[in-house]
Parts: sequence; structure tokens; C-alpha cells
Amino acid sequence: MATKNLNLKDIKLLVLDVDGVLTDGRLYFSARGEEMKVFDARDGAGIKYLLRAGVDCAFLTGREGSVALARARELGVKHVIGGAKEKEPVLRGLLESMKLAPAQAAFVGDDLVDLPPMRIAGWSACPADAAAEVREAAAYVASAAGGHGAVREIIEHLLKEQGRWAEIMARYRPQ
Repeated sequence: MATKNLNLKDIKLLVLDVDGVLTDGRLYFSARGEEMKVFDARDGAGIKYLLRAGVDCAFLTGREGSVALARARELGVKHVIGGAKEKEPVLRGLLESMKLAPAQAAFVGDDLVDLPPMRIAGWSACPADAAAEVREAAAYVASAAGGHGAVREIIEHLLKEQGRWAEIMARYRPQ
């Protein structure tokens, strides 16, 4: 069962799985074998808000490839780890390198391989269409599906719980 961290103010890092969380989980390949993915612009905006609010972000995916790296660069996400078949030890290594305790991290996943890192993170979330076991383990289940605004919803929830959403909204309100 995921840790149900009720004090989300401690969260300093949001770690996102890619396929099924930032995308709808479908894989597209061109005739030349080039991989393509579709990302939701609202999720991207949410990641920018998160970074602006002072919470770091990382992508942690089991797949290799430059598509997630390109999206991360575009958004300003500095930590991208691909080819992670076992995500828990990779997450532990990332936390150690960033000098963060597991309780300071949140993890968002959608499938069984995401359960181990969800268990060690201080808080966990998932899209609405995540595997049943992942929905059961998550502290927060988004109403949106993966690749369709779930990450944005999760980020808004996190920032509101941290009392930082008003800072984001101040930029867009009339003076």
C-alpha cells in the first residue's frame, strides 16, 4: 500500500512515469521504426507550473528513447531516466543523488511495474485508467486518463495542498 502522506508540503520532487501517465500508453512507430508519442499540452503546462512553484520534476520510464527526453527538454525537466526496468532502485538512486528522503518525493504511475516506487514515495497518484492494483495503492486517483490531463490534475491537487496554487494563479489574474 502506498504511503498516504497527508502533509504534501514536504514534497520536493514529482516523479512521473511516461507511457500511460504522460501519454495514453499507445506506442506509435513510423515505417522507418521511429517512435512517436502524443503528449497533452495541459500536462506540459502543469509541469511548468510545478517547476515555477519550486517543486522539481523527473521522468522515470522503462522504455529507452529520445521522445521522452525531447519532451522533458522542452518543459525544463532536468531529470530523465529511461530504460528503468526496475524502478524502485532507480528512484532510490535519484533521491540519494538529489539528497532527498523518500517522504519528499511523489510518484505517479499507471501499471504494476510502478507499484514498488509508489510504495517508497511519500505520496503517490495515478491516472483514472491505471491498473486496478495501482488505483488501489495510490493516495490520489485522477479523474482524467493518462495522456489526457491526469498529470495536470495531479499537479494542481499537489500545489493546492501545498498552498502554492494561488502563486500560479496570480500571474493570470487581472491586476
